[in-house]
Amino acid sequence: MRHMKIGELGERANVSTKTIRYYEDVGLLEAPARTASGYRDYDEPAVERLRFIRDAQASGLSLAEIASVLELKATGERSCQHTTALLERHLVEIDEQIERLQAARTQLAELAARAQSLNPADCTDPNRCQVIG
Repeated sequence: MRHMKIGELGERANVSTKTIRYYEDVGLLEAPARTASGYRDYDEPAVERLRFIRDAQASGLSLAEIASVLELKATGERSCQHTTALLERHLVEIDEQIERLQAARTQLAELAARAQSLNPADCTDPNRCQVIG
């Protein structure tokens, strides 16, 4: 099996060495064996695990959620149903966020349109802007 140091692992998985150390600290990546000179000595499965973690984060999963998927995999269980539920929950959250953003956009557009009809000379309150109030 091919072995590599942390820098090569980071390059191959497209993550920083700081990230790799953090993932080890929080248990997402198993601490590797060490060489006689004390260097971390990673194998090919570490590359695949890091790529999975990176891809899962890109899909919106938190590190805790990723850990829950990896825990299922570690016990030999299938994780697809669990992962699907996590992704569906994130979809609902994103849809709710989009609704809030659309409502905020509507309100801002109304304020901007209102501002066009106001006379700046009428804005005399030292504590408020007439556009907002």
